[in-house]
Amino acid sequence: MTTMNVLSGGAAQGLVRGVTEAFKAQTGLGIDGEFGAVGEMADKLRAGAPADLVILTQALLARLAEEKLVVPSSITDVGRVETALAVRSRDAKVTVKTEADLREVLRSADAIYVPDTKASTAGQHFAKVLDQLGIAYEVASRLKIFPNGATAMRELAASTATRPIGCTQATEIIATDGIALSGALPPGCELVTMYTAGVTARAAHPKEAAALIALLTGADRKDLGQRAGFTG
Repeated sequence: MTTMNVLSGGAAQGLVRGVTEAFKAQTGLGIDGEFGAVGEMADKLRAGAPADLVILTQALLARLAEEKLVVPSSITDVGRVETALAVRSRDAKVTVKTEADLREVLRSADAIYVPDTKASTAGQHFAKVLDQLGIAYEVASRLKIFPNGATAMRELAASTATRPIGCTQATEIIATDGIALSGALPPGCELVTMYTAGVTARAAHPKEAAALIALLTGADRKDLGQRAGFTG
């Protein structure tokens, strides 16, 4: 089967998966997607990786358009995603209403699972939050850093630690078996990221890429987006 190539932040993986069958019925194409840290996906596009469509943060799409790697007129917002906390499904959820709550929860965790703190949206933000809370050095040895949020959450699900916790995009938490969404970060530490799609300048299937954007953003997909963890 002919496939369309997608490079995407991990936050959109569940949403893309949810429209795959509808896209195949409409276009006859499958979807070959690579999902990971947004910085890594952008660098793959810059390095010439074959891609028809990219789904990354709004700011990153704007830069790629300036670099003439994405067609500006195709850029469309997909939805917002919160950075949130995760626990194993068998563990009690944590209640984090203030910065002090978050500081205490992270101090008490014996393993903290996060995505790449340099290339991923959630990982970069989490590193800043640790600095803001004044505990970056204290918890550094407990950080379990993985290439992307999906991998970090799978590792959290399999963790044998006593009190593990994770932090990544809510969509990646919801899409992972064995873990549970434990709420957004508290005021002052929160992050809500707009994810945006665009057809690449070198797309082999530009019409189909545009069709996928329409599927991802159509009014009839709003419920799917909410179930996947998008807030609108």
